[in-house]
Amino acid sequence: MKIPFVQRLLRRGPRVSVIRLSGAIGMSGRGGGLSDVALASMIERAFRRGKPVAVALAINSPGGSPVQSSLIAARIRRLADETGVPVHAFVEDVAASGGYWLACAADDIWADDSSVLGSIGVISAGFGFQDLIARWGIERRVHTAGRSKSTLDPFRPENPEDVERLRNVLEPIHEAFKRHVSTRRGNRLASERDLFTGEFWAGREAVRLGLADGIGHLVPEMKRRYGDKVRFMTHSPRQSLFRRLGLSADAVLDNAQERVAFARFGAGS
Repeated sequence: MKIPFVQRLLRRGPRVSVIRLSGAIGMSGRGGGLSDVALASMIERAFRRGKPVAVALAINSPGGSPVQSSLIAARIRRLADETGVPVHAFVEDVAASGGYWLACAADDIWADDSSVLGSIGVISAGFGFQDLIARWGIERRVHTAGRSKSTLDPFRPENPEDVERLRNVLEPIHEAFKRHVSTRRGNRLASERDLFTGEFWAGREAVRLGLADGIGHLVPEMKRRYGDKVRFMTHSPRQSLFRRLGLSADAVLDNAQERVAFARFGAGS
């Protein structure tokens, strides 16, 4: 006898919403990278559509903007608290720096043996070209209103005052990162090791240090928790056809930037 559609529907398994967070965070303003404004509606749908029993974050990110990392993580936590839906993070190749900031928005973090996690630090990098332009007889002309407007000008010798000013900017950001990790991970973090130096670790060592809760992959772990009949609804950021095909100049530049960011952790994007 054929089972009515309504009964078949009621017999369907619980739903887990999967949010894919892949790529650099706020790497550019040209539509590439992960940003709060680009992900807002997607994250909202993941928590509210279809009454999911859980949300799983599939993370593969080398980091990026600390502000966008904070905004995205805060949105995830806000919706988790409002809906009462638990959040589980699954690290793929990398969850470093801002990528680990996102992972800490989850209630628990899972990784592969070869995943890279950590890099809890803040960086500002640049170049100094003053000797190069002097060698070629190039004169640098800069006119500002405000004596600090040309801070860290790469065509001038490094100024100790500029370096100190930059450090005063980086330190509060680092403190916010440390506070977020400490609040979310709590006493799971190993106390015998300073985990906030910017170092990063592979899967099992990250678990031993309390940066992750175990070695596990998304589908089998969700089935273990919510049953073999669990259904997965994947949510990914929307991109234009040209960007998906890599046919725009912005996409080419963003891909190059992401590859450099991933390469730091020995992973390709």
